[in-house]
Amino acid sequence: MSQHPFLELSGNPDWATLTPNDVRKDLTLALEKAELNLQKIRDLTEDEINFDNTIKALEHASYELYYAWGLVTHLDSVCNSPELREVHNEMLPAVSAFGAKITLDSKLWNSLQTFSENTQIAELAPIDRRLFEETLLDFQEAGADLPEAKRKRLENISQELAQVTQKFSEQVLDATNEWKLIIQEEERLKGLPETAKEAARQTAIEKLGEVEGANAWVFTLHTPSMLPVLQYLEDEAIRKEVWSASNKLCVDPPYANEPLIRQIIKLRQEKADILGKDNFADTVLTRRMAKSGEKADQFVSELREKTIPFFEKENQELEEFKAEKTALAVDMLEPWEVGFWSEKLKKERYDFDDEDLRPYFPIQSVLQGMFELATKIFGLSIEERSTKYKQQIFDHGSDNDKEPQPVWHEDVRFYDLTDSKSGQNLGSFYADWHPRSSKRAGAWMNYLKTGEPTENGQREPHLGLICGNLTAPTPTKPALLTHYEVETVFHEFGHLLHHLCGNVAHRSLNGVNVAWDFVELPSQIMENWCWERESLNLFARHHETGDIIPEELFQKMLRARNFMAGNTMMRQLAFAKLDLHIHRVLAKADFEELEGSLQEILHDYFPKRKTTPRTIALRFSHLFSSPVGYAAAYYSYKWAEVLDADAFTRFQQEGIMNAETGIDFREKILSKGNSVAPDQLYRDFMGREPKVEPLLTRSGLST
Repeated sequence: MSQHPFLELSGNPDWATLTPNDVRKDLTLALEKAELNLQKIRDLTEDEINFDNTIKALEHASYELYYAWGLVTHLDSVCNSPELREVHNEMLPAVSAFGAKITLDSKLWNSLQTFSENTQIAELAPIDRRLFEETLLDFQEAGADLPEAKRKRLENISQELAQVTQKFSEQVLDATNEWKLIIQEEERLKGLPETAKEAARQTAIEKLGEVEGANAWVFTLHTPSMLPVLQYLEDEAIRKEVWSASNKLCVDPPYANEPLIRQIIKLRQEKADILGKDNFADTVLTRRMAKSGEKADQFVSELREKTIPFFEKENQELEEFKAEKTALAVDMLEPWEVGFWSEKLKKERYDFDDEDLRPYFPIQSVLQGMFELATKIFGLSIEERSTKYKQQIFDHGSDNDKEPQPVWHEDVRFYDLTDSKSGQNLGSFYADWHPRSSKRAGAWMNYLKTGEPTENGQREPHLGLICGNLTAPTPTKPALLTHYEVETVFHEFGHLLHHLCGNVAHRSLNGVNVAWDFVELPSQIMENWCWERESLNLFARHHETGDIIPEELFQKMLRARNFMAGNTMMRQLAFAKLDLHIHRVLAKADFEELEGSLQEILHDYFPKRKTTPRTIALRFSHLFSSPVGYAAAYYSYKWAEVLDADAFTRFQQEGIMNAETGIDFREKILSKGNSVAPDQLYRDFMGREPKVEPLLTRSGLST
């Protein structure tokens, strides 16, 4: 066993050896080694400086450190424990400070400037020149050319942001896990689908024990538990209780997040001030496709104007529908009524219920069909491996004789991905799909290793992961997903393909290391195959009979696709507007109360309800769970959705399973990373600039 398991770079991680006890010593050693690597660059004379010993060496200098830290932060996301949380938070300031100081180091900056004046630049290969230019911009954007006092303050801000955003993330997790609702009278569960009831019984057994749990149902604030309650349960009191708990998440002590948000946006604005920017949005968007907060805000506003007629009509129809069915006067709805009456309206209008599809989406069938689709379209082969957890081997039906791969939880699966034509191993990935109390909410993709070309002309394989909090299996049924959860799986798989198909010579330019408003294109375009008959037939198979979705049900699904699409669009635009308003306006202002300030600006984005829901701000992990993340960039989802809807028109014209089109997308988008500017990559694939009309048409929002 290695004395420094977090620093073991060969092979894939042996998760059983990665314990909290080793974090402190391994990260301390990694910090020391990274500092020595940087010192070698600082010690170079002007005559010695070249691309390899300066630009490339700078990229390599902290690789071991960030690989180890990536393992720690990943475990913190999926296997959180008091011991891990303590040592993670102990090491966080040192790791954050180290990362911040690199691009603020005056000697390193001088080395870059020296190299920029070197005649060698003219001889650089295009990809090497791209690395140099991006590195130079990283330093400039960070403030490397500022006076020492300002650079020091920027270092401290980065460290402070890392700590306070980690605290925000922990409080969202803890507040979510703390709440539960115990129901002991089955008659109160009228209307709830059997799958949701069975899951609630399983949760009761897990949380209350075999005896007490056998006669109870437990509901939590995790989406697979909460959403069916709000959509189907006839007991309005329970719906109100669940909705109210979610609405108040992180409002009150001990998990009150408003003080943390105030700290975060104050620090972000201070950073913008030091860097000579008007606001944090302008600070982070300069090198993204939108270029500025103003342009991003304008994009959101323009989409809102196109959406508002549909949005208003939908809400009026919903209020009228409830009035008709209850013989009451038309009136505003309560928030906990919206999902319930929407579901009933959809059922009546289209004779369609999302639950009708669930039997056709057992998760393993979805995954295998998705992998087959990747083979047909993108020329990729995916093979599952057996796994090992706590000395137990899980073969998962794998018929290969490869060594079982260690995993961090028994639910985790492991796969190899190769190029179908050449047989080249492009990389491997983990998949962890179901919720548990030690795992953060949401769905995400991340990477653990990014391969580089080797001396023999080959490429080191990449290593990634995809995680979610999807409907879990029960003692009597496999994990049967909703169609929305299927889209989530495809979405994260798209991010994963962006990483694993990366074929860039330099790690920092590979895969998902692209402009943030471009990164969602590969993920969101994958969701389109969840709506096409030809692709659905690959993975939508009844878990008992193996039958495909009946044509009548498929047509109902298509007709219901854009039900309440105006509200869906407006919800995302409201999140984007909230984000931009916080980082462009509130961060610069003295405001008494965060919620009131946000309600005022979002008045025209929210549907009118009897009880006004709180905004998502206090639990908005996308914005406040990391120093940057989606802060001032939540608009990226809609920005990239314009790109994905437009790009998919090429598949629709040339064949949604057309391998030539798929390979072209793989070569011109997935493999390129940040080796070329994103707008150029898009033009390379489509032959033109993007158009917004396909998104509006797909969403049913075109006039």
